[in-house]
Amino acid sequence: HYQKVKILLFILSSLAWVDAVWDFEFTHTDPLDPVIEEEIKEDPDVFKTIYKQLLPFSNKDDDNTQSVWLVFGENGVSAKPLVAVLSYFILSAKAKSPSLEQRLCGLQAASLYLLLLKIPGSVANKVYHQILFDTCLNMPLKCWPQDSGKKRKKDTLKSSQGDPKTGKRSKPPKKVSEEMEIDDDEDDEEEGVYFSPQDLLKLREGIVLLVRTLLRLLERFSLRDKPQSLTIFRIYIQRYNLLRIFCLFSRNVDQIQSLPELSYHGLGLLCSTIHGEGDECRRRVFRKLLYVILMMKTQERSKPCLLAPSQAVCGARDQAILFIRLVTAYSLLSRMVEKSEYRVSGAQAVGKLMAKMPCQDYAAIIKWLYSYSRNNKVAFRMFALDVALVLLEQSERDVDDTVDPELAVFLPHRFLVHNIIYNHRNDVSPTVRGHALHCLAQCLELGSQNATKCVHELFSNSKYITTETLTLFKKHVSDPKINARKSALETVMSLLKHGVISCSAENLSILSDRCRDPAVSVKKKAMQCLMDLLTALPENREVQEAWLRGVLPAVMDSESSVQEKALECLDHVVIAHIKSQGKYRDDDTSQKLAWDLLGLMCEKCQDLSRYFSKTFSVWAPQQKFTPAFVNGLLSHTDGERAAAAWLLLAKIASCSPKLNYGTVLDTWENTIRSPVVSVAMTCHILSVLGDIASNLNDDTKTRIVDDLMGWLKTFSLPLEVISSCVDTLVRFSRSDNTQDTLRFLDRFCGELVSVCESYLSGVILQEKGAENINEDLLVKHLYTLGAASLHCPSKVGKRIFLVVQSVLTPSEQPVSAEGDELPASQPLSRFKPNSMPTVVRAHAVITLGKLCLQHEELMLKYLPVFARELEVGTELAVRSNVVVVMCDLCVRYTNTVTRYIPNISACLRDKDPIVREQTLIMLTNLLQEEYVKWKGALFFRFAIVLVDPDPAIADLCEYCLVDLLLKKSPLMFSQHFIECIFHFNSYEKHKKYNQFLQTESEKSKFSLKGRQNQGKRFRIYRFLLKNFTDEQRFNITTKICQDILASFVDSELPLDSDSSELLADTFDILSLKEMKLTAMSGPAAGEEPQEDEMAMAKAVLQVAQKKLVSQVQKRNFVENVIPIIISLKNMLEEQHSPVLKHLMAYLQVTMQDYRSEVKELFAADEQLAAEVEYNLKRFEKEKQQQEQQQMENQLANFTFSPQRNVSQTYTYIGNIMVYCLILITNIFFYFYFHPPLRKPVPRQWNVESPLVQKLRSKKRF
Repeated sequence: HYQKVKILLFILSSLAWVDAVWDFEFTHTDPLDPVIEEEIKEDPDVFKTIYKQLLPFSNKDDDNTQSVWLVFGENGVSAKPLVAVLSYFILSAKAKSPSLEQRLCGLQAASLYLLLLKIPGSVANKVYHQILFDTCLNMPLKCWPQDSGKKRKKDTLKSSQGDPKTGKRSKPPKKVSEEMEIDDDEDDEEEGVYFSPQDLLKLREGIVLLVRTLLRLLERFSLRDKPQSLTIFRIYIQRYNLLRIFCLFSRNVDQIQSLPELSYHGLGLLCSTIHGEGDECRRRVFRKLLYVILMMKTQERSKPCLLAPSQAVCGARDQAILFIRLVTAYSLLSRMVEKSEYRVSGAQAVGKLMAKMPCQDYAAIIKWLYSYSRNNKVAFRMFALDVALVLLEQSERDVDDTVDPELAVFLPHRFLVHNIIYNHRNDVSPTVRGHALHCLAQCLELGSQNATKCVHELFSNSKYITTETLTLFKKHVSDPKINARKSALETVMSLLKHGVISCSAENLSILSDRCRDPAVSVKKKAMQCLMDLLTALPENREVQEAWLRGVLPAVMDSESSVQEKALECLDHVVIAHIKSQGKYRDDDTSQKLAWDLLGLMCEKCQDLSRYFSKTFSVWAPQQKFTPAFVNGLLSHTDGERAAAAWLLLAKIASCSPKLNYGTVLDTWENTIRSPVVSVAMTCHILSVLGDIASNLNDDTKTRIVDDLMGWLKTFSLPLEVISSCVDTLVRFSRSDNTQDTLRFLDRFCGELVSVCESYLSGVILQEKGAENINEDLLVKHLYTLGAASLHCPSKVGKRIFLVVQSVLTPSEQPVSAEGDELPASQPLSRFKPNSMPTVVRAHAVITLGKLCLQHEELMLKYLPVFARELEVGTELAVRSNVVVVMCDLCVRYTNTVTRYIPNISACLRDKDPIVREQTLIMLTNLLQEEYVKWKGALFFRFAIVLVDPDPAIADLCEYCLVDLLLKKSPLMFSQHFIECIFHFNSYEKHKKYNQFLQTESEKSKFSLKGRQNQGKRFRIYRFLLKNFTDEQRFNITTKICQDILASFVDSELPLDSDSSELLADTFDILSLKEMKLTAMSGPAAGEEPQEDEMAMAKAVLQVAQKKLVSQVQKRNFVENVIPIIISLKNMLEEQHSPVLKHLMAYLQVTMQDYRSEVKELFAADEQLAAEVEYNLKRFEKEKQQQEQQQMENQLANFTFSPQRNVSQTYTYIGNIMVYCLILITNIFFYFYFHPPLRKPVPRQWNVESPLVQKLRSKKRF
């Protein structure tokens, strides 16, 4: 058949007939040559056969489908005669009373023509013609036999029967008469033609093929900007039949069999944004469907009339409402903006629209929503999350027989939680990431058990998945974007609150650690999350501890608003619920929680005591603690809450009104007569005694001092209690007369020093004294000696120095008799090992340090010994205490100890993490108080802790540098950055940089030289650059070129193997994204500006700023960078240096901003310009391939691409589109009395005109 058609078309191409058809623009055709027409009609299915052969070409990619036109050309088939022949058969079907054969051929020819339009390249090959296209669209109504107007009248309510009150018959409207006249004319066209049920079935199949082809075409062939044709708009909607809608936008056209379904599918396409914004189209569709919903019939030039409420009419109404729900839901989804208030209300509207939908359509929209949630627009992805959250509030749908198996998976809530909400936790946009985490948290707060169960499933599959998910959440709480961190905290809180993850210390630390976040709002959010979690789980001890560790340190935050928030939390949870013993009830959760928290402060959280003290120092001026509060607190000092009560009393005793001293003294009497049970409570009682000392009479003071001295001389107290006793003793010494105070201290503290000296001399200096040593007793004497000696330096003799030194190293000199003069110095280079236990030696270091604080000559003697011990000492406790002592001495003797800072800072690379952490904390304190300056290699040793093997120490270093030290010295990072490159590469050939005096041991400790340490070096570089300002980034680029690169160009530094790593690091640093100015960077990936005036003004300002900065940066690049780069590139080429690839990689990254100016910028080196151009093209090609692959993966299941409303004044679609809309609506409504034929059964049709009935009596068709 194809060969015959090809020959006939070849013959026709030379005839004038073809030109005449085109000249008449397909409004009229002369008769086709009978021979040619018979050849074509020889096979009635010739067009259908060609249709099947061309159909595969319309389904292939554009690159392949272009070949069909080449095949036509190679075989001598021209599109012009082919279209002319098709138009002949199409127009023949429009003639008056066409035969069945003409109608079928016309429908097939029209289907073939529309198929040709669908094949890419049809417009270029001049296949499309508007008039012929319009004619094809009109074919279904022309080819289907018309019904009589009489039949149509039966379904209307009989309004012609007149008014029942008056009994008069009403006159028919004039317009109705005219309409009936038109109907009679149309019926006349059908005279003389009879169609059997088999004929009608064939016509229906032809119309279905035509409509299906049209819908396939509309999926690709956009009707935007098509010429208007007002004459087409005269089509009337006369009949309708609304059958069930099956998956309006999700079903394939080939799967739809009935015309009503195809019609609805077409209505959906025209209401979508494929063919434009579709406002006018939707308006026309809804206007027509309004009459369907009202169960009315409309005719042109006549008033609408009511229809009888039959089952079909009611079904039509229900399905029209469903269709409008669907279209409205899709319209809302495709037009949503990013503003949260619009999204929330829009999501609620979509939820209400979907609530009454059948399960099949509901599942279809969920499937589309899944694709919608993967759209590249942030607003769409955000809205998809909002809609999913709203749908989770509704009851879960059960899968029934009406749902296709492929759609059943979309009905459960599990799909919304797992595939839409949880899948966006790693979205490229931080805004979407944060919102997804927020929605995940909200899932647990909903009343729906299914949603909560679905979230539990995410963490209950396996231990590995749970661990991996928690690691991911820890990453999210450190997200660069503030809102994402806040949402992650909210999610973690909800997971802990609802038992999805365990309330372990590790999981709870995620919340408590964020109370020290750099952002104020995140700190407040973390505290609020801890408050919510504590309210939900008030009896959980782990939660209570996490709350204390998160909230208490915030009272010393640098931001006053954070301090206020922390104080508010403490007041609300603890202070507000402290009542007297008589009002306490075990069933009062709030009271029990307050005392539990105070109990933890006495046990596991004693390290937070200084933060708690800070709280009361803030509250003291506010007169917050009334006498009633204090008395109520005193009522708890004898029961099970005694320790917690004394803790509070110790904090408020100094600022509260007059206490009931009798209760305090009675408690002291009981304490002194019994062994120490609770160290913390005893210390708190002693603190209260010290606070009230000034209000006691002399007799009571004397009695308490005697008790304290007697207690201390027993040397049976814990070390903490010894320290508190000495402090209390000192507070009892205070008076207005300074001499009296000094005499008191010399008397009582001197007595303690004398007792300790006697014991230590007997054990350490006498022969065989150390044979039966009591380690615990020896430590307590050393500790008491150190504590007391600070308050009576005049009572400390040289013999005590020798005794303490002897604990650290064996004495090599004869012992003098008591009272004899000892040598001024003892030959000592370090603490030599001896038989003393390590714990004793460690306490001896602390005692010796306290002695040095009061005796400068002793400090000068032992300071080198301390420094040597840090270098060669092997005992962890001793070295750790030496660090503490030297840093304390630095505060007292700043100028003297400063030169030993390199020895102290060397401990930042100690083998023991305890020493490294201790050193980091002590040095940070000294730097904060400016006892130590950033001199020598201190900064670089500090920075190297950023890559410490212990992550906790590395995090602590980051906190110290950014939150504590950078605020005091904003230029600290930028001033040391250039030298970091030299120092960490151990490059010492530069005359200015890295010229510190260091031992070989220190150099090896702090070296990060070599490729094996490249990752560590760049972790430090990135951290420093991340905290640069734009001005510092701009200046550092110039400085790198001048101080490093120019040094090699000017031959100040040799291009040798040592310099390779340095240069490679330099070029790689210049290529880092952290070097890019923030003013030059666009919004984060996937971000879109908000659509308000402020955001628009800000966007305009950013564009102007970016343009200005770009010009300045370009000028700097041209003047200062390019000449050096060209010269250095030539030098590296001569030596075939491996650094050359790093240079080219830098240029490739940098020139992305000057893509069109490569040749201009590198005019001095054409070869380099060509290489850069080539690398850029290759990079762009690889990037394009990656993006294409990513898009293909994301859109694998994408069925409908929503578009935003980009213009409110968009020109309405042309009349062709309107015609398509009304035509499809006509087809859909037309079959009201013609349900789909299941089986052709002969029956008597009553739709024939009188002339047809008359002819039928003579001849059977």
